[in-house]
Amino acid sequence: MNTIEKIRQENQKSDLPEMHIGDTVEVGFRIKEGGKERTQNFAGVIIAKNGTGITSSITLRRVRAGQGVERVVPVHSPLVASFRVTRLGEVRRAKLYYLRDQVGKAAKVKSRDVNA
Repeated sequence: MNTIEKIRQENQKSDLPEMHIGDTVEVGFRIKEGGKERTQNFAGVIIAKNGTGITSSITLRRVRAGQGVERVVPVHSPLVASFRVTRLGEVRRAKLYYLRDQVGKAAKVKSRDVNA
């Protein structure tokens, strides 16, 4: 194993929950303000997954005050404090970019049964 692979494996997170496209996820970001550090949450639906290994990222989307907000989150970033899956979604697509054009109830993803 070369040096780059060692560094990648050292910085990879091992305590990630199982996340799929369509799931609603709450991500806690570490934010430094002055000398203090706090955690700010961003909750949204996973509309895309990109990359593998340490370079993997997810794209989250939510609607805030009638305006759609998307954020690309590097999964293994040290600025990401936590991931929490709040709702499981049932979808049949790998990318949910069509949600950008949907409004209201049409922009919701069906809930998946946990026991099925």
